[in-house]
Amino acid sequence: MNHFLTDTEMASLVEAIKIAEDHSSGEIRVHIDSTAEDDFAKKAFAIFRSLEMHLTKERNGVLFYVNFEQHYLTIIGDEGIHKKVKQQFWDQLHDEITSEFAKENYYKGLKDAILKTGLELKKYFPISGENINELPNDISFS
Repeated sequence: MNHFLTDTEMASLVEAIKIAEDHSSGEIRVHIDSTAEDDFAKKAFAIFRSLEMHLTKERNGVLFYVNFEQHYLTIIGDEGIHKKVKQQFWDQLHDEITSEFAKENYYKGLKDAILKTGLELKKYFPISGENINELPNDISFS
């Protein structure tokens, strides 16, 4: 399925998502694509919608879409979180992840980015009352 992350690392990424979402209404997903399509941006947005990330109450879903084989990464932040952190945050995060990927630190790159995103979500979307997990935390694949 994926030789860039071990099963243990993928399980740890799911735990990182849980930690990142704690004390925030934000939602984070990771999608690993192994197809050879050439319009990855279009596919990433289609995955974002198919995972119903645009349906969170505060529009604060964040998708890390990765195709390791094709060396493609995009981060999609829904309009609620994007208005708060602006494009510069996503660009910096993208640079940090790809820097780790270049050193073959795939797990570290994703985990650090997930936790950093969680800090921003906690800052701008703190929970008030019950923290309902609107979306699954598992990694999805295509």
